[in-house]
Amino acid sequence: MLIQTADLCDANEGRVRIVQPMFRSFGGAPALAGKIFTLKVFEDNSLVRSTLETPGNGRILVIDGGGSLRCALVGDQLAVLACNNGWGGIIVYGCIRDSKAIRSMDIGVFALATNPLKSVKRGVGETELVVSFGGVDFVPGEYVYADDDGIIVSNQSLV
Repeated sequence: MLIQTADLCDANEGRVRIVQPMFRSFGGAPALAGKIFTLKVFEDNSLVRSTLETPGNGRILVIDGGGSLRCALVGDQLAVLACNNGWGGIIVYGCIRDSKAIRSMDIGVFALATNPLKSVKRGVGETELVVSFGGVDFVPGEYVYADDDGIIVSNQSLV
């Protein structure tokens, strides 16, 4: 499915929330679209792994990593899990690693930056709650769309 956030914004003016431009695209798929599933973690990706081990059903995993640039929350192994389990994409308010490998996978991955350091594994975090970053609330069950032009959120499906 071809997603163009600029066209979606034009067609739904005033009905979408636009995330501040801070994210870069790292995945092999140029865009993503789907229902939001949220995680809130900080420098610990244990919950990211356990979530991506479950069926994604096309949902988009939105990870509020607190904007930390000190370690990566997603790497190539977790991206493979996302692909294999039917996740529609991943948005990380934080870092990823293994970007070259992730770029070769058919999944949309958006993050602030890369960092080669892996995260700790303490099993700490929360799931399915409203998370806020980039000036936008990400509400579980709402819809997110992302491409090279940016990320937008809507309370209804736009495609």
